[in-house]
Amino acid sequence: MAFGMSLTFYTHDACLDHDPGTGHPENPGRLAGILRALEDAAISDQLVRAEAPLGTDAQVLLAHDARLLDKVKASAPKQGTVSLDADTHMSPGSLEAALRAVGATCQGVDDLMVGKTDNIFCATRPPGHHATPTHAMGFCLFNHAAIAVLHAMQHHGLERVALVDFDVHHGNGSQDIANSREGFFYISTHQSPLYPGSGYEEENRNNNILNVPLHGGTGHTSYTRVFTDLVLPALHAFQPQLLVVSAGFDAHQADPLAGMALTDDTYYWLGQQLRQVAMQHCDSRLLSTLEGGYNLGVLPGSVLAYLQGTLEQSFSGS
Repeated sequence: MAFGMSLTFYTHDACLDHDPGTGHPENPGRLAGILRALEDAAISDQLVRAEAPLGTDAQVLLAHDARLLDKVKASAPKQGTVSLDADTHMSPGSLEAALRAVGATCQGVDDLMVGKTDNIFCATRPPGHHATPTHAMGFCLFNHAAIAVLHAMQHHGLERVALVDFDVHHGNGSQDIANSREGFFYISTHQSPLYPGSGYEEENRNNNILNVPLHGGTGHTSYTRVFTDLVLPALHAFQPQLLVVSAGFDAHQADPLAGMALTDDTYYWLGQQLRQVAMQHCDSRLLSTLEGGYNLGVLPGSVLAYLQGTLEQSFSGS
């Protein structure tokens, strides 16, 4: 199967074993629904399935303080659940799930850098973009997207890596990890005001942090215009050697945790646009990892739309 027409899809059954508790929006049904949808999807024969390896302590420590790693390990329960904060809980399967998420993105970077593939999606959970260097929070234990960026820079010698985050919530953890790191460009579109209360324009730093806060109710037309006017020019000017994407789908109009109004057409368009950036500047190297998206009825379709967009080879975009 030729590059550009296929996508390597990293996941692991252990990611279904992270169970924050009854009624929690970030539940195993999210990933289970995505996996079921992909079995019957038109793009199923374009997916190269791969098992996410366990991430290592050294990989976690690329982005996190040793005290956080020790706390998460020590908090992992033998039974029941343990709360790290009001929203972030661990079950017996949570530690392995989070380490599989780290392993998926780091192995994905390795695969991209040796030319094994040029398009990767990591269908793992828990999400990661709220995890700061020192704190697990916002459903997130380890920040596997930011870890992937630092892995690419420190282990493969890349000088410019961009992390684009289109989750409806600002990735405060990713911003904290990226902040003042030369060659690490974090770009976030997100609803504001909204949890976690960060991501304002005054936090922006040239070629390091670009926040694009958006009003509740922002829909496809307004979003694609802003993305075209602000995000794409910034990416083209930066000329990343690798593009990492925090792919959150909770800006969908039907998501229960926020108030934006994106559609599957928006996610298809995003897949196209980000793929084109990767083709133009990154030797086609694109790695996306699952973040939010909490309406179980629409999440699988949104993910499929995005993946279809990344498989689109036309440079026209629309």
